[in-house]
Amino acid sequence: MYAWIWRLLPGPVGVRAVLAVVLALGVVALLMFVVFPWLEPFLPFNNVGVE
Repeated sequence: MYAWIWRLLPGPVGVRAVLAVVLALGVVALLMFVVFPWLEPFLPFNNVGVE
């Protein structure tokens, strides 16, 4: 999969590396700001305590 993405990125190696980092940061930002906040209420980690 990574080789497929690498082949699709345009430009020489330096430009490809920068684009790959930007793409990875975009995925991380999407996860942190959209997916994880949506998923957090469904996770059982909110009920922490000793009874």
